[in-house]
Amino acid sequence: MNKLYFVFDNTKKSRKLKKLVLKKYKNFSMKSSDVIVVCGGDGFMLKTIKKHYRFKKPFYGINCGLVGFLMNKYVSENLKEKVNKAKPTFINPLQIKTINTNNKKNSFFAINELSLFRQSKQTAFLKLKANNQILINKLIGDGVLVSTPAGSTAYNLSVHGPILSLNSKKLAITPISPFRPRRWKGKVVSDKTKIYITNIDPKKRPIAAVADNNETRNIKKIQVMINKKIKFKILFNLKESLIKKIKLEQKKKLIK
Repeated sequence: MNKLYFVFDNTKKSRKLKKLVLKKYKNFSMKSSDVIVVCGGDGFMLKTIKKHYRFKKPFYGINCGLVGFLMNKYVSENLKEKVNKAKPTFINPLQIKTINTNNKKNSFFAINELSLFRQSKQTAFLKLKANNQILINKLIGDGVLVSTPAGSTAYNLSVHGPILSLNSKKLAITPISPFRPRRWKGKVVSDKTKIYITNIDPKKRPIAAVADNNETRNIKKIQVMINKKIKFKILFNLKESLIKKIKLEQKKKLIK
């Protein structure tokens, strides 16, 4: 993996790294490269993966952001050596299909999670199904979230959802500020499950769907499932694997 294609976010830290890196390493073209090196934060990594995954090349992240859960530590030295020694993690994304109030259909991916939010001052009224089983006839609250294991330590954890092991083959369905039923904590389901969410009152209580960094508004119905046909390959340094990061977050949660 000697041919690297570098992608830099437009932040102060990323621009600084760009000057250092491009003095030492040739920036090969996308087509001729072996690895896509992403210099930025988690959000920039998600955006870059979605933009370039069709080239079927691994992604190696260098953290120039805050948390850097999908990234490796910030370094500018021995990059080729680090990339060559990095171990791959494969992630299947969520496949999301929406229908809005004008019956317009849309389809997109999410690596971390899908979040459904109320668009107005009115709470959302949502019906949730897992395959043919009704989970909740009427969830009243700010919304609901469907998370992959890779995203379970992000927004899902912030709304008190469960942390899923990377190889758990599960999805987490977590309510966002539920008002009724107030004590419903959500549900963990198999990653083979098709999840259906219906906005019971779309005219009075509009909702928006946010998939990582993509937003679609005025949603009437939505279907969420894992797309097993697509695999994103992300490279991690041995001591910074995604599995280790998730386990560390699980320990922190237990301590708290």
